[in-house]
Amino acid sequence: MVERRRSLHPWIKRALVCALAVVVSLLPTLGLRSAHARSADVVAAPPNAIPLQEQPFYPSLQEISSSWTDIVLGQVVGESPKVTLLNFYAVMAKVGHRADSLGQQATLDKGLFSSKERREQIEDTNLLFALAVKSLDSSHFPESVRSDMADEAAIQLKTVLDYVFSHSHQPILIPSIADLKSSGDQGSDPVASWRLPGTAIELTTVLDSDTNNQNFYFSSYTVSSIHEMYEEIQNQPSVNQPFATPYFYKDFIFTPGYLVPPKWYLMLPAGIRRVIEIPIEGQTLFQVGCAFVVFTLYLLVIFWLIGQLITTYRDSESLQIPVSDWLQDNIAWTRVLVILPIVLLTYLTDQFIDNVINFTGLPLVLAIYFFYIVFYLTASIFVFYLLEAIGRSGAELLTRLRGGRSTLQLQRISNLVMPLSRAGGLLVAIVLIYRLLLLLGLPASTVLAFSAVPGLAIGLGASKLLGNLFAGLSIQTDRPLRVGEFCQIGDNLGFVTKIGLRSLELQTLESTVKIPNSVADEATIINYSRRDSFLTPNPRQGMELRLQLPSHFSPFQLEELLRQSRLLIEDPERLHGLKPESSLVSLDNDSGDGKTLIVFVLVELHGWPAYLNMRETLLVQLEELLERIDLYEITIGVSYSTTSEKLLRVPDLLRSAVNYDPDLHCVACRLLKISACSYDHEIEISSTHRMQNDFEDSIHRLHQRFIKVLGDNDIEIPFPSQTLFVESLRSEV
Repeated sequence: MVERRRSLHPWIKRALVCALAVVVSLLPTLGLRSAHARSADVVAAPPNAIPLQEQPFYPSLQEISSSWTDIVLGQVVGESPKVTLLNFYAVMAKVGHRADSLGQQATLDKGLFSSKERREQIEDTNLLFALAVKSLDSSHFPESVRSDMADEAAIQLKTVLDYVFSHSHQPILIPSIADLKSSGDQGSDPVASWRLPGTAIELTTVLDSDTNNQNFYFSSYTVSSIHEMYEEIQNQPSVNQPFATPYFYKDFIFTPGYLVPPKWYLMLPAGIRRVIEIPIEGQTLFQVGCAFVVFTLYLLVIFWLIGQLITTYRDSESLQIPVSDWLQDNIAWTRVLVILPIVLLTYLTDQFIDNVINFTGLPLVLAIYFFYIVFYLTASIFVFYLLEAIGRSGAELLTRLRGGRSTLQLQRISNLVMPLSRAGGLLVAIVLIYRLLLLLGLPASTVLAFSAVPGLAIGLGASKLLGNLFAGLSIQTDRPLRVGEFCQIGDNLGFVTKIGLRSLELQTLESTVKIPNSVADEATIINYSRRDSFLTPNPRQGMELRLQLPSHFSPFQLEELLRQSRLLIEDPERLHGLKPESSLVSLDNDSGDGKTLIVFVLVELHGWPAYLNMRETLLVQLEELLERIDLYEITIGVSYSTTSEKLLRVPDLLRSAVNYDPDLHCVACRLLKISACSYDHEIEISSTHRMQNDFEDSIHRLHQRFIKVLGDNDIEIPFPSQTLFVESLRSEV
């Protein structure tokens, strides 16, 4: 191990020596570009070219330049090509000279921040530059990159004009206002455009955005082709003349910031700046590196936020966490708070790459397109989520203001509010998408053509969708049914769980049925629910039961059945949720099938489980009641051997046996008929028992008392008997 460490020492020493050599080579110098280096790129005018100072327009150029010395407010464009061209050239020369001067380390004052005077100089320079850029008709650039591309085109145009004015072999005559008037006085057509001799640089008064314009601008064709002109002369040496700005464009694209790099960048050692300003496909190593780091961090944060957004859509059943309807607004606002940072971060990252890192050219266009697409798409989603969250919170607020606290009431109001909120969010999202298409450079006519596609789709294949939408509005307006109500729509019977813009949802006993609104609007709707003037936690559903009665029921039993059925329905301890004030118990005499007990009750509940549970409970209670009523009439026969005195005592004996039980009452006891083998007594009783088992136990004890009291009084209960007469038939011999 020791030998291995010793063998590594020479490699470490060599690495340190190489690193030291690199550091020494990068030691700071006195300036990024020395005066000798900058002057080496500037040459004298070609021998056959007319110097700028000898051009006919040079005195006017000097006069115009002096007029911009102290005034930074004005208009670069004018009513003649000469005014616009010379104004632009003079202003851009001042901007280039000021930017070059402010970008030198020698002008930096002490401290980490620029002085007030320096900041004012930078603001004036930026203002002059903005005035010059306004003289370019940049309408052909997409709106999203128009400002950046116009800035870059203005500096390239200035560099091209430097070359043209310094390499012209003939005098350049630029028409003035007087020249334009004289040509008009001679009867010729007014000059609407003028081209700089020997170039493709054109000034025109024809603007698509302003048909009444009278000033001359650099034409849209000139601005669109200026990059190609610049590429042709970018490697040509700059001619030394007072208005030349040979380093303006390169300083603009190779340094961060706007026209003047930020102070922290200018304070970097020159050796470090030489390294980080190594060109890479039109950008510098610093710009590419910063953009890579920023974009990587941006994607990491965006993907994390998207993951958080996806988690809000996880199925609550898979997580075993039921989500209450009262918490839906919390989820909606969570989505708003998740998507909002994406919108803000996209905007800030775009501004950082554009204005701080200062990307230019095609990389800037691609970056702006990407961030604009992401920004407007996420902004559309944000607006949709925002209106959805406002709708859910508004539905909760309306429910509470109306005094409601139940989930069903919240669902009803949400079904009215949420479709409107989502429709509004969708409309705003569509407007933002159309705005994005315009910003990306699509012509307005193309965007209008895109807008006609939905109408064409509706006309060709979406008529059903439109019909469902209008039917949904009709249902929401007329309200033949509401969420939570028990209805029959056509052949489907169930609870209404949702009413949407396209369809409504019905929870039947077997499954969930989605019925198009147009079908529901035309179908026969049977609503079994009752609506109250006051709010109730659950809807009041109608429930009808029909029970076939035994044919031997006497009028007394029928009366007791009706009375006991009404007492059952009015007892809240036995049947929870019934509304006795709206209940009905009656008899119906079916043809050929005997009598039927009809029970109609209103129950305050929601959902099939509660509905079926109530129905089962009521059916069981009624079946027990029928069995009890069947035992309310008891027939007991006594033998013929019973004396008349004892026979007269039988009703009292039986009545006393019944009344012995406090929960039983003897209504009547009569000698009903004299049968073949006994005197039959009929006993009519009633009971106050609430439980069926207690009633049956009482009947059991009652029968025992009957046997005992009759036995104690020597009264016999006869056996069923039958006399059989047998006659012998003799055969004749």
